[in-house]
Amino acid sequence: MANKTKQDLSDKQPELSKEELSKRREEITEFYKDNIPHLEIQADYEMLLASIEKSRAERMQAQMFMAQQYANQNSVDKDSPEAKAFQEAMEQAQEKVSQS
Repeated sequence: MANKTKQDLSDKQPELSKEELSKRREEITEFYKDNIPHLEIQADYEMLLASIEKSRAERMQAQMFMAQQYANQNSVDKDSPEAKAFQEAMEQAQEKVSQS
């Protein structure tokens, strides 16, 4: 069936003169030139979408990292030197924020 369709199409293709062929090429070239501005705008749009998606993925990755760190922090002994140092740093940061 596919072979029959290809044969039908090749049988129907008209023979074009050099002038007609040249005119057709000019029309096609003009068509593409007219569409370039639209495609450039679409490319800018797609680049912006990709940038937004990348930022969202990075933010989600950072949130997951922070959640994992918080989960690990809760499993750490509260009386350990690291936990005390972290708690002190958090309190100092909160004091600086509240003084601002």
